[in-house]
Amino acid sequence: MSAVQDVPYESLDPDAFDRAEKLVQQLYSPGSPHQKSEIQEDLQRLQRSRQGWQLADGLLKSEDERVRFFGALTFTIKIHVDWESLGDEDTEPLLHRLLHWLTLRVNAHETPLVTRKLCTSLVAYFLRPKVAWDRCLLHLVCCLNAGDAVNYQQLLSSPDKDVTQVAPHLGRNQLLASIWFAASLIEEISKTKYTGSDTHKYHERIVLVLEDVAALLQTSLQLQGKSEPAIAEESVKCFQAWVTELAPLRKLTPYSLQLLWHKEVSEVTADCLGDILNPFSAFFTPQDLDMLVHFLVSEQARDQLSLLLEGIFDPEPMAIARLLLAYGDASIQDLAKNLNNPKVQPVMRELMQLLQCEGYAGVADEICTPALEFWQSYTEFLIDSLYGDEAKVAQWIDDAKQYVVQAIASCWVKVRLPPEETWAGWNQDEKGDFKAFRADVKDLLQSSYTLLGTSVFDRLAQLALEALQNHAWLHLEATLFCLNALGETISDENVVDASLSRLYSSVLFPRMMDASLAIPSKTQQTAMTTIVSFAAFVERHTEFLPSMLTFLFESLEVPKLAQVAAKAIYSTCDTCRKSLVSEVGAFLRQYEALLQWDGVEAMTKERVIGAIAAIVQAIPSTEHQVMNFIKLLDYVERDVEACLESAKVGLMEQSQEYGICALRCLVEMGKSMQEADGAVIDLENEASTEDAHHSPAWAASQERIVHCLHAVSASLSKDGEVIEACCQLLRTGYKESSPGPFVFSPKITESFVANSNLQTPRLENVLDTAGAMLTRHTRTAAKTIDTSLITFLVHVFQLAAAMGYNPSTEPGVSASCIDLVAKYIPHYLHIFLHPQCQHHIANFITFTIRCLAGYEIMPIRASAFFWALLFQQKYGFPPEVGAMVDSILAQYGPHATLIIVHKISGQCARSEVETYVEPLKRLAFTQIRAKQWLEDAFYTDSFPNPKMAFNQKRLFLEKVISLRGAKRTTRVAMDWWSECRWPSNIASTLENVLTAIPAPTPSTLPRLNCLMIVRALELCVDFVRVEEAAAGEDEEDEEEDEGRYCCVMVPSDEEEVSQRMGGRC
Repeated sequence: MSAVQDVPYESLDPDAFDRAEKLVQQLYSPGSPHQKSEIQEDLQRLQRSRQGWQLADGLLKSEDERVRFFGALTFTIKIHVDWESLGDEDTEPLLHRLLHWLTLRVNAHETPLVTRKLCTSLVAYFLRPKVAWDRCLLHLVCCLNAGDAVNYQQLLSSPDKDVTQVAPHLGRNQLLASIWFAASLIEEISKTKYTGSDTHKYHERIVLVLEDVAALLQTSLQLQGKSEPAIAEESVKCFQAWVTELAPLRKLTPYSLQLLWHKEVSEVTADCLGDILNPFSAFFTPQDLDMLVHFLVSEQARDQLSLLLEGIFDPEPMAIARLLLAYGDASIQDLAKNLNNPKVQPVMRELMQLLQCEGYAGVADEICTPALEFWQSYTEFLIDSLYGDEAKVAQWIDDAKQYVVQAIASCWVKVRLPPEETWAGWNQDEKGDFKAFRADVKDLLQSSYTLLGTSVFDRLAQLALEALQNHAWLHLEATLFCLNALGETISDENVVDASLSRLYSSVLFPRMMDASLAIPSKTQQTAMTTIVSFAAFVERHTEFLPSMLTFLFESLEVPKLAQVAAKAIYSTCDTCRKSLVSEVGAFLRQYEALLQWDGVEAMTKERVIGAIAAIVQAIPSTEHQVMNFIKLLDYVERDVEACLESAKVGLMEQSQEYGICALRCLVEMGKSMQEADGAVIDLENEASTEDAHHSPAWAASQERIVHCLHAVSASLSKDGEVIEACCQLLRTGYKESSPGPFVFSPKITESFVANSNLQTPRLENVLDTAGAMLTRHTRTAAKTIDTSLITFLVHVFQLAAAMGYNPSTEPGVSASCIDLVAKYIPHYLHIFLHPQCQHHIANFITFTIRCLAGYEIMPIRASAFFWALLFQQKYGFPPEVGAMVDSILAQYGPHATLIIVHKISGQCARSEVETYVEPLKRLAFTQIRAKQWLEDAFYTDSFPNPKMAFNQKRLFLEKVISLRGAKRTTRVAMDWWSECRWPSNIASTLENVLTAIPAPTPSTLPRLNCLMIVRALELCVDFVRVEEAAAGEDEEDEEEDEGRYCCVMVPSDEEEVSQRMGGRC
């Protein structure tokens, strides 16, 4: 008896159907999760049983809709899961039964829930391998028309039968079922991936169905949407789903466009057409676009769009607005070049109105942001056109620019902030959306400057003066926001000085702090940002400094304004430092007053003291510099003393606040005391560079700074922020070549680094600071830091030993250790021969090889860079150094080469291949022994992929050697990795791995089986990754491709697997 042959129900368990029906009803009734789980398990057992096919038949006879749905679902599941159990003689009877049930239920006015699921079962049947049902839609339509299943082969032998003849005779429910089947068919096909020879078969089957779909939709779309809105809506959705197949459906576009006029289906039709128009504008013929424009400028469309202007963002007007924007995006070029066309002007007017809807952008106004995107694209098109044929451009560009001006004017209104009470009522998402819209407006303004020049700036400056005069504070804030956006583009040019002079010479800054005017704090903050945006203007026009600085220092007293004001003070003093030298005393007094205020924030203190230090740096006399700098140090030392006193009484949180503030104040002072940008640096005067820390004038100040650093770091040695601030402080003087208070002796950094250990928080920062000091001295390979170099190297060796030379103990620290030692190459290699260091070299080199062979990405990258540098060393050393390098390479080079070769031969992740290729390229280009080392690595018995043939290895080796480190080596290595990782028999290999895993049970699953499963999953994911990667991708595209695929993290041992899986499979 065949698997699906009709079996008399009495031969089954008489209670099977009743029991199944009751289980389904219980499943959809209230109950406990445990009870639901048991019911599901019982139903699944019934579905998977040999009688599951007959069970589906019986359930479809039920009076309960939910039970009938479960019966249809059972057919779908059986087709997916138990298809292999069917014989060739079973498939056609199964199709007959499915069509019988569909026609029966449709004629019985079945609910959409059950009908759709029966359609899904039929689609599942169509997608099964070797199913001969190419004219599936024609067959289904004919069955529905006949009222029962008809013989498929007899249907095919009737050449006069086609969907165009049959579809008009279908009833409403029959037509809906046909459309649902067609839509479900393409949706399921789109989820199915075909490869190789299947692709051609898939295409052939779709082409045959496509003609029938077009005929069916032509019938359904011709129905008036007003009389049958459900059919029209489902037809449009089906049309959208099939549109990627294009050609035969193109003739249906006019019918879809006609549905826009029917209010019942206007929304879904507009969304459908908009989704098609945006990526597939070529799908529409010129006649189609004319029909679309006719609708968009019609009274019906205008009435809907006018609702948006009133703040009514209902689904239908939103859908029409999105359709309008899709048309605009698809037709930008035609719109911009034909603005005098009577058909274009109404469209442009409507597009502009989308920026003028009632409500705040991103909060109430949902269309404003996509409308802004259109106008940004429009502006960019005009900018691109400026570089075209000037004679042709001149004919239309001036008119097109006026629309950009109008768009900016509309955006100026939309960026206005709400009242503070309204802003406070918004949630974080609403605030974020509104800020994002303002950022997009900023982009539009910056783009427009290329197109419009200074005219838009001059107009905005005039609007700011008008708003100031009218006390329209939110209008003023919006205008200043727009000016600041333009300031990032033109702040270094004097073309807007006249407009800025009128604005700065007005009562703008004095009025900002007038308490009687109740100016919103956001307007005051934006006025401060204006000062920062046009700092170069103030540098040229110092006459405006007094009013600006008065406004800024008064703002420091207001908590809401303090941080923004401090930033503006820092920017102004940094830019205009030379002009403010005479006022340094006033700044110090102002800072003294600032410290007396209650609740002054640490960041405010840091920015202001950094601003004053910038002025101090500009004082011509070193004596006066030191005198004023000492006064700043006095302020910092107060915080240091407070830090130590708080620590003594156990107030550690307060101690931390004082300590971090003191260190960060010193950091800001150090940055400000650096030589100003543009200062002349004497590159020939090496002595001044090396002796910069030997400065009697700054000696006392340096001692006090170092005392602050040591005192705070000793008191708060376990605080990561303190350690990081100490590192920042030490680095502030590294770039200086002339004496200064922060140009410390190398001994200071040496001592700080030597006092660190594995328990030191943010140890990586400490080691990176040592590396920064080495880099600062690398240019001269100065002998003056040899002592520090020895200390650093010994310290790294000690840290590596403390980690047991195991990079997985502290991956970040391991990488920083190797990075630091790499900076010794080539200038400081002689330090390796020092008696304190030379006995540890072997262990450290072994440590780098372990990192190279490991699985932690940071140590891998650091060690690969180290070996790339080491392989590159050939000559130019003193004899003893050259002999040491040669000895290291001779002893450890073959081992490092072996690891690199094995890694790129499939033992590393694809994203790591490029990391390992770098030392390989240096090896091939520089080392005379490269060929021998590579051959030994490739032809060893431990090669990771023994199935790779000798000739394959030889060919790859010849490519690497012949390329001599050229860029194309990376591409060659990527290809080699793919060959090694995924040989031609990968499918059988995976199958063998999976079948070797014993069938697990929740109680007996061994940890080793978990590991094997995870390993197999990694193989599968990587296989998909390689298969999908473009075979001919360029090297510059590789980084982008890396992020395209998901990754499976593969544990390195059984314990980690068990931990990740929480003890469960």
